[in-house]
Amino acid sequence: MSVTRRQVIARSGALGAGIAFTGALSELFEGTAAAQSALGHCGYGPLVPDPNGLLDLPEGFHYKVLSREGDQLRSGEGQVPTNHDGMSAFTGRHGRVHLVRNHENRHSARIPVPTIEGLTYDPAGKGGCTALTLDSRNHVLSERVAIAGTAVNCAGGPTPWGTWLTCEENEDKAGTNGYTKDHGFIFEVDPADPHRSGAVPLTAMGRFQHEAIAVDPHTGIVYETEDAFLKPFGLFYRFLPAKPKGGLGSLRAGGRLQAMRVPGVPDLSSIQETGASFSGVEWVDVPDPLAAQTPIRLQDFGPKGITHAQKLEGCYWGGRCVYFVSSFAHSAEGSAADHYGQIWRYDPAKRTLTLVIVFGPDTDIQLPGESPDNICLAPSGGLMVCEDGNGAQHVYGVTRQGEVYAMARNAQNIGTDTEPEWGEFAGVTFSPDGRTMYVNCYTPGTTFAVTGPWRR
Repeated sequence: MSVTRRQVIARSGALGAGIAFTGALSELFEGTAAAQSALGHCGYGPLVPDPNGLLDLPEGFHYKVLSREGDQLRSGEGQVPTNHDGMSAFTGRHGRVHLVRNHENRHSARIPVPTIEGLTYDPAGKGGCTALTLDSRNHVLSERVAIAGTAVNCAGGPTPWGTWLTCEENEDKAGTNGYTKDHGFIFEVDPADPHRSGAVPLTAMGRFQHEAIAVDPHTGIVYETEDAFLKPFGLFYRFLPAKPKGGLGSLRAGGRLQAMRVPGVPDLSSIQETGASFSGVEWVDVPDPLAAQTPIRLQDFGPKGITHAQKLEGCYWGGRCVYFVSSFAHSAEGSAADHYGQIWRYDPAKRTLTLVIVFGPDTDIQLPGESPDNICLAPSGGLMVCEDGNGAQHVYGVTRQGEVYAMARNAQNIGTDTEPEWGEFAGVTFSPDGRTMYVNCYTPGTTFAVTGPWRR
């Protein structure tokens, strides 16, 4: 099938040994006025240019800027750091909402996360998290450091017990780039009182280029993605906690880290058809989770090997399955095949992996189409996905029927009039009541609250 725009979600396929295909429910969007009309019918309508040049939204939706890089933190601890990335919203007391926001700062970051006593892991680390507390009208009541001294805090994910797991997309050891401690860990953050969680690495969950996590609320198993865009590519992991009932600090008790093996599939990029389904998925113990000598993706997983994928990024739990994203694959960089973004679904009960969405090339910069990144479940039951590709950058939705629509477009041009450029979106999440979508513009670091007729 010729795909000029994208193929989208397929109905669940028949299960069995090896690979099974079903008829894919596909929507092909050309870069035409008709395509814009199609998006409008399956979403909230066409995007309206923002006269303030910040965020384009459908008619009836409105945004509020909650925080921008370089402003002063309301706590007085310093400036709002750069590189706003993964984020999640948590229920607070008296109708309040706690937002925990990652800052993907490397050692050369322009505005680092301020180091705070009791919240700093490595004083040489420039990354970390900040936490905002909002009232029911999205007024910012407080903004402060939640964890500091970490490195390249990319994404992460919420836990069923109401904490945030922030992930370092970095595996530098002490002595590299000025760091005084090893990096590449997950840290737990209490959104209401960060000093309760401190800055303790969850070492049993592995040391690698972490991207995102999702927790199975039924078993406590934590799924983890590894964002490695150079070969050998990253792995998809699960962590079996010693204390599966959870609770703040429970993950410090340790557990087993395993990597996913799909029999007969060494590279997920080789699968191109939506609806392709694989049964009998295996999980293999990681030989050395701390990667003392060898990065995990290079370790020996036995004669059957292990399954890799380029740019494993977003991860989210929905229903009884975990969804995860491969942002892109380039054969010129070593992948088995090229694609512009995939979303996979793993069903733990059936041990089945299914390719549910394949995104197509970005042929029209006014429409979304490539390099999906952060992902979350929308109140409607569909998905919201942040785009991190070329051209215009969008938050786009995927309905339960498989339709893709544009929800937001970044209007902040960080390039020039003749060569425009827009920063990626990150950290899309919804308030506990489903009435507000929160999302970050990575650069210039900006956190938005978006309200409107979500129930429509």
